[in-house]
Amino acid sequence: MCTYFCKKHGLLAGGLGLLLLVLLAASVGGTHAVAGRHHQPFALTDIPVLNYHKIDDIDNPLAVTPAEFAEQVGYLADNGYHTITPDQLMGYLKYGRALPDKPILITFDDGYRDNYANAYPILKKHGFTATIFLVTDLVGNDDRFLTWDEAREMHKNGFVFGSHTVSHLPLTTLDPEQIAGELAASAAEIERQLGARPRYFAYPTGAYNLKIEELVRQSGYRAAFTIRYGQVGLESDPYALERIPIYHSSRTFRSFYCRIAAAPVLERLGIIR
Repeated sequence: MCTYFCKKHGLLAGGLGLLLLVLLAASVGGTHAVAGRHHQPFALTDIPVLNYHKIDDIDNPLAVTPAEFAEQVGYLADNGYHTITPDQLMGYLKYGRALPDKPILITFDDGYRDNYANAYPILKKHGFTATIFLVTDLVGNDDRFLTWDEAREMHKNGFVFGSHTVSHLPLTTLDPEQIAGELAASAAEIERQLGARPRYFAYPTGAYNLKIEELVRQSGYRAAFTIRYGQVGLESDPYALERIPIYHSSRTFRSFYCRIAAAPVLERLGIIR
């Protein structure tokens, strides 16, 4: 059997084909079983956290085009997903607080200006929000990145801003004093500009270790996000939370779909977590 979805996006059909597709997607993940665009998912146990960078038409694997992003967000909206904030995620993990049906956290690293120009209108159209991790020295100082006025507008409309440090240097290349400075200064600037101290952090380039995790905790952040593939669940380290990276490719939507769909099966097979 091959659905319209499979035909449109070139997905393999049939039980064996779907299994092979899942195994081929072992480097990426999500929270629902492979199915047609409107099929019912498996019961949710863990939470997908999507990780984007740029939403732009440039030729770069980190740049999902606006058209591709609109299709992906449309898929999430059509299939009943609800975006959540990091506060909601941590409330669920720590205290078992209820989440909306099919929760998903959308994150952007670096704070590119196209997050405002291209992603923001698409997300607002569907009533979605996102979390953006800012490199504070670049905000308002580099035309490729957000201005503080743009960040303030998004913040007023439910978007969350976290720290991605001051300079985006890999923290593993810095000494503890420098790391503490990056963590404190970026948080202070976000609080000064947006009126709220950031509770969440994302590691620049994904580089971290246990000592850096502890420095992040000591700096007052409630949790931190990595680029390590997987879903966030009750067994996740709050200072090394998994995410699902989303990239541009020759078949971006198929890649996105596999990343969203693969993780539940991979977890059941014991391949991840």
